[in-house]
Amino acid sequence: MTKVFYNGSIANFRGRIGNLIFRQLPDGTTVVSEAPPRETGRRKKRAKEKRSPRQKAHNESVSDAAAYWHGKGKENPIYAELAAATIMRTAYNFFISDWFHPPEIQRIERQGDRILVEATDNVMVARVRVTVLDQEGKVLEAGEAVRGEGDFWEYAPQTQGATLQAEAWDLPGHKVTYRYG
Repeated sequence: MTKVFYNGSIANFRGRIGNLIFRQLPDGTTVVSEAPPRETGRRKKRAKEKRSPRQKAHNESVSDAAAYWHGKGKENPIYAELAAATIMRTAYNFFISDWFHPPEIQRIERQGDRILVEATDNVMVARVRVTVLDQEGKVLEAGEAVRGEGDFWEYAPQTQGATLQAEAWDLPGHKVTYRYG
């Protein structure tokens, strides 16, 4: 692989020339690499047929992520802010990473008259909902938690129940549920 640095006379290289591919990286450098051999239509078809169900599911997930990015993902400024703070990652890179990492609820605690939920994500937890249930599993109360310090979310229930359930969502909309009690 060869990197190209500009001396002021060349503004940009991008694309393909003969058997060489020119790629511009987010830091402004250009990488030149040899193009892979061209696949015939017949070879592509056989390669798709040989994929395992797990590989096919992953390919579908990547396609879903790309479609979501082009529809709604670009509108979120958080990915652009994260990309601006780093050198070699784009907003799309952060989005794809967020797409494949759903949020996690680490724990639920009762502290006096409030409930604390510790929820984490590789980019950001968008919202947390707390539900208070009785012994039979019927809903006594439900509501949105408010972001506290760090990864904690706070909820002030009006009733005491036997079981607490917390749900957390990340920016792409993935949801995780955790029960306590």
